[in-house]
Amino acid sequence: MASAASAPPTPNNLKRIVAASLIGTTIEWYDFFLYGSAAALVFNKLFFPDSDPLVGTLLSFLTYAVGFAARPLGALVFGHYGDRLGRKKLLVLSLLLMGGATFAIGLLPTHATVGTAAPVLLTVLRLVQGFALGGEWGGAVLLVSEHGDARRRGFWASWPQTGAPAGQLLATGVLSLLTAVLSDAAFGSWGWRIPFLLSGVLVVVGLWIRLSVDESPVFKQALAQAEARKAARDGAAEKLPLVSVLRHHWRDVLVAMGARMAENISYYVITAFILVYATTSAGVSKQTALNSVLIASAVHFAVIPAWGALSDRVGRRPVYLVGAVGVGLWMFPFFSLVDTGGFGNLILAVTVGLVLHGAMYAPQAAFFSEMFATRMRYSGASIGAQFASVAAGAPAPLIATALLSDYGSSTPIALYVIGAAVLTVIAVGVAKETRHRDLSDVEPDAEPEPAPTSAAADARTA
Repeated sequence: MASAASAPPTPNNLKRIVAASLIGTTIEWYDFFLYGSAAALVFNKLFFPDSDPLVGTLLSFLTYAVGFAARPLGALVFGHYGDRLGRKKLLVLSLLLMGGATFAIGLLPTHATVGTAAPVLLTVLRLVQGFALGGEWGGAVLLVSEHGDARRRGFWASWPQTGAPAGQLLATGVLSLLTAVLSDAAFGSWGWRIPFLLSGVLVVVGLWIRLSVDESPVFKQALAQAEARKAARDGAAEKLPLVSVLRHHWRDVLVAMGARMAENISYYVITAFILVYATTSAGVSKQTALNSVLIASAVHFAVIPAWGALSDRVGRRPVYLVGAVGVGLWMFPFFSLVDTGGFGNLILAVTVGLVLHGAMYAPQAAFFSEMFATRMRYSGASIGAQFASVAAGAPAPLIATALLSDYGSSTPIALYVIGAAVLTVIAVGVAKETRHRDLSDVEPDAEPEPAPTSAAADARTA
């Protein structure tokens, strides 16, 4: 019999939980992606003006990568306290940290004003952004997964994932609008600050919504059981979540890391590096490149819930594999279309790439959540996801730009993404299907039991 904690919530309550997670993740990804777009377009001139243009872009992307380096630390800290104190408290803290750092970037003096102190301050604030985002993702997807209807967990948990394209859409849209109405001189002088300062307003809205939701019922049940076990052991402390993850779920952590390789690398090549490649190698204007990413991000937002719903019907692994194989096969056509310089071809290249990326990103939230037991789920999902980002998303624009600089061709970049796709296919191929797991399972060694849903009945007749 299903526990009370795993019973489906009321539709209105679930929608409020989804909205809180989605708006929060949208704001945090807006902040994070805004930096990436600015790094590709203006930070090389504002903070590294003495360098060759492409070298300046490399240095700018290096500070961009620093944010990824801080994400594992955020995953460890937020995961630990999220598994001890709850998901909601840590999500409020992550939003405050991210929004505060982004607002402060909008106030930074440039190299022309304070010299080398400018890139140093920029790097410090980027570290704060990365630390906050390292804790945000796990908490947001768990809050929805642990509230949601087990039959449609893939669909509901995919909505926080749409925060990434929504944030990309918002960041790119604001930048595109500013570059359209401002001259290059005005944008480089003061216009670039506006989207960063706008983050302050967005954070207030996000906090108001995020503070209105309840803690995960699955977590509250697990916490009560842990307290009962602690009392039975005469107050002996339970093991740290990190220790339990490494003891019971180390294989799942490796699977999650491998699964993120193609997803993470392809995304930043398609959305961040493309702004460099299209404007330097294909002769496309900044406005055209931004608009192509803007349109493709809107499609990306729309298809993620559809991929999530499909994963509820056929499983997490098949959908994920479609995305990994598809992205690998798309890379050579992707660059061929961009090289034409045509706006329609650029939109097609980025849109198809992001649709295939969505097939990996949509089921990822439910897939990773279902791998781990409740009292170590925040730590396990966050560690698996964020440690991979150091090797995947962090250096992706940097590596792609370096390959372009060294070889003057897109071929090595396409092979780089294809190699990542092979790693992801291997990782997901050896993983267990998790679609029917009951998230109220507390014991890490317990065999996953199918949730009492129609999906379980479908599995028995398969």
